[in-house]
Parts: sequence; structure tokens; C-alpha cells
Amino acid sequence: MADESIRFPTTRRRALLGAGAGLLGGAMLPNLRHAALAADQPPIGTWPAGVSGDSVFVGVSVPRTGTYAVPGEDELKGIELAIEHLNAGNELIRKISPHTTKGVLGKEVKHGVADSEAKPNTAVQNETKFINDNKAMMICGCVSSAEAVALNKLAQREHVIYLPIVSGSNDTTGKDCVRYSFRQCFYAQTAAAALTPVILKALGKDKKIAFLTPDYTYGHTVRQSFEEATKAGGGWTVATNQVCPLGASDYSSYLLNIANSGADVFININFGNDAIQSIKQAKQFGVLDKMTLVVAYNTPFLARDVGPDLMQGVYASTDFWWTLEDRFPLAKEFVAAFEKKYNYKPEWGANSGYMQLAMWADAIERAKTFYPPDVIKAYEAKQHIQSTVGDVWFRPEDHQLVRPVIIVRGKKKADMKNPDDYYEIIEVAPGEPLMQKPDAFGCALGAYT
Repeated sequence: MADESIRFPTTRRRALLGAGAGLLGGAMLPNLRHAALAADQPPIGTWPAGVSGDSVFVGVSVPRTGTYAVPGEDELKGIELAIEHLNAGNELIRKISPHTTKGVLGKEVKHGVADSEAKPNTAVQNETKFINDNKAMMICGCVSSAEAVALNKLAQREHVIYLPIVSGSNDTTGKDCVRYSFRQCFYAQTAAAALTPVILKALGKDKKIAFLTPDYTYGHTVRQSFEEATKAGGGWTVATNQVCPLGASDYSSYLLNIANSGADVFININFGNDAIQSIKQAKQFGVLDKMTLVVAYNTPFLARDVGPDLMQGVYASTDFWWTLEDRFPLAKEFVAAFEKKYNYKPEWGANSGYMQLAMWADAIERAKTFYPPDVIKAYEAKQHIQSTVGDVWFRPEDHQLVRPVIIVRGKKKADMKNPDDYYEIIEVAPGEPLMQKPDAFGCALGAYT
């Protein structure tokens, strides 16, 4: 347990503290304290080597090239803002992690960044290098859920905590969950449960759906969740499910099949640049003139890059939208801090990156150690945390954050109050009622050690 990890024998503690005070002064006491902690537990993963100095290393792997590069860069900015705030003891980060002073347990947070290209193998190579070369105490990053699932397995094998940032597959905290991974963002099940009542109310019952589904774990679990939710709630049926490869440039064959399917609703599950290109091409093929577009899982910068005209009236689920600053004080502080540093409103990937780092620091501060099993138990303690979307906490059974899903609708150009005002927030759907039972998707977390 966390408390037990700091109960070492009094005589040894006095000897260590006395030596530190006599030889090197008070500045060395944190390092001596961690040395004492290390002596009380067998080494695991990169611990205690990764905390033996006055800093701690975080390995960041995000797509910086390829179809997911734009959301990857956005999430990286959120991660790096959080690291800057942690090292400075910023007021915002301390509202999320109340025990933070400067750094994490007084240690400066350093980090390295590598391009994953949204490829699982590349992501694993990146993070393995950070673990081996830099003794990373935490690894983070992904836009593709295939990356997240692969890094889950790496984290469990290496006993290093992993934080996926953008991962929509049910499998990430479902059948592919692990003890060493924690997800804060919304996902297929909660997206479908939050968005379905809204589109049923707007569009009516007994509609036919055409899905455009990217061919990997994210796409398939989002499609399944929306198919089940719309059938149960409104009797919707599937006219066609067109499965396309990740990173496709030409969607003509899929869109022709969708255009001829007789569907009423076009649910596009693509993400990143794939979402942008497929929506633009859907307009060219007349799909958007025949059918109502629904975006199952909103891509950062989608409205900007396809143009507000194509997103006008379109419903989408998302993790965060900057006008939440009108509802949540921490959202307002985050948006202001992000915009001051980067000169644009943060998208939801940036917010996810920031919150993951802040909550990681909070778990360590509450555990009073970097020892991974104790940090994991701090995450699992159901501690309620004040976040940019209100009160949140992690479920101990599957390491999924209990958090709301935000439903937005694209604004008319004439209704936009400023160049970033693309969406109207329709609903902030409370998280707990949206979530499946913890064991519904086959989660078995595995061992601490």
C-alpha cells in the first residue's frame, strides 16, 4: 500500500537523514527519501533507476506525420503545457493535483518526443527506446487506438505506466485493458450512448444508416456501438457498412455504394485527415445532399478543415470544446493558458493530453512515491478530481475515467461569434450512466508485479 511504502525503520531513517543533513544539506533530502523507499521494495520496471536523480523522464510518442498528424501535434501541445505547468507549480495544475508544488514529488519532469506515424510498431519502438535509454517512468501518447492497444501490452510487460491520449476503441479499456494503463478520454460506447438520444430526437425513428468505417479496432467498435444503440433506441437499421483502410486518399468506391444504399443517415467514423477527405468527397458525390451527416467521434479541427458550411447542423460527440469555459472554471483557465502559449483555442486532444499529465501527477503525489504498484493503487482509489469538465474519477475495475461526453452541433457561418466558434454545445452528458458494466467488454487488468 502507498502508506506502507514510506514506513521504513526509524534508525535507518535517522541515519539517512542525518547523513544527508551533515554531508550535503537539506537539498538532498528528497533524493535520500527516494533511496530509502527504493530499499524497501524490489526494483520493478524503470523504478527506482528512473527516480534516482533530481528529475523524472516521460516518453511521448504521437503521430507527427501521416493522416493523424494534426491531432497528434495538438495533443503534444497539451502534454507539453502540462509539463511546463508541473515544473512551475502553476495554479491551474495545482487545482487538479492539489499536492503538487513544483515538479512531481519535487522532481523536475523532463520528456522526449518521437513520431509514431500512427503505426503500432513504430509507437512500440519509440517507447521501448525511451524506457531503455531514458528510464522513462511514464509513457504517453497516441491518436490511433491500434497504437494504444500495442502500448498497453508494452506497458504491462515492462511495468511502466502508460497513458493513452486519444483512443476511441472500446478495447483499450475493454478486452485489451491492462493494469499499467489509464484512459481519460471518451470512447465508442460512451459516444454512442450520449449521441444516440440526440440524433433520434432530431431525426426520428426507423431510419437507415450508411456507415463509413476505418478498418481497425477503433472503427469497428464505434460502428458496433452506434449500430446497437440506434437499433435499441429507435429501430434504426444498417443499409450498408463500407469498410475503408486507414489513410485512404480515394473514397469514391465506398461513397458510390453509400450514395446508392437508400440510407437516410450517413455516419462517418473516420478520424483525422481521413475524416476531412471523406466528408469533402461525400459532398462531391452527392451523399450529403441525400443523407444527414453524423460524426460519431469528432476529429479535432474538423469544422475548420472541411469548412463550417459542410458541418452546419451536423451532430458530433467530443471530449472537450473550448466554450465549456462558460460552464467550468478550470476549462476557462485551461483555454486561457493554452491560447496564451499557442495562439489558438485548444482542441480536445490538447485537453486530453493536459488532463492525463495532471492526473498522473496527482496519483503520484497521493501515493507519495513513484513506485508503480502504489501509483496504480492511488489511481484505483476512486479519488474524485476537479477537471476541465467537472468532477471525474477512474473506475478501478477497468481504469476508465468516469467523465461526461460533450455533444455539439455545427453552427451556421452567420451564427459564429468569432473564427473559432464552430460548434454549439447541445448537451454535457454525465459519464456514469453512459458506461457499460466494467466487465462487459472482457477487461482483465492483470498483475501489479
